[in-house]
Amino acid sequence: MKCPFCTYPESKVIDSRAIEDNSAIRRRRECLSCGKRYTTFEKVEDIPILVVKKDDSRENFDKNKIIVGLIRACQKRPVSRFQIEEIASDIERTISNSMISEISSEEIGEMVMDRLKEVDEVAYVRFASVYRQFKDINTFLTEIKNLMGNDKVNESKKNNKKL
Repeated sequence: MKCPFCTYPESKVIDSRAIEDNSAIRRRRECLSCGKRYTTFEKVEDIPILVVKKDDSRENFDKNKIIVGLIRACQKRPVSRFQIEEIASDIERTISNSMISEISSEEIGEMVMDRLKEVDEVAYVRFASVYRQFKDINTFLTEIKNLMGNDKVNESKKNNKKL
């Protein structure tokens, strides 16, 4: 770290403290040449994630958009705000941990549906109807049959574990 007073390249750390909910560190330093003290801050640099929309336009990832979509799908359902925020945070964490700079909106939608299916099937069908743009009742029925087929598979797996 270069001294802001004499530009000497070395200093010693006198004091370090976590700030901003432990997301940054404040360091008090002393220049080894001129002896003056100064403060530095260290923070992890966030790499912005871009969402590639269906029309190939790009926009910054926004967890709040996921939350709004989940709130609409879960209206009048026994899904708590905490569960909704956990789903959105889990998706954000998964995307961030993948170390990619771009992700398609389709991939995000599929991630939301995968997690919503585990929480509430009615909310899942509501979300899927908007996300997949169901055109008629047959599309609804197909999705419900798929959901019921998965439930039968999951139920048979549970029964096999009991034996």
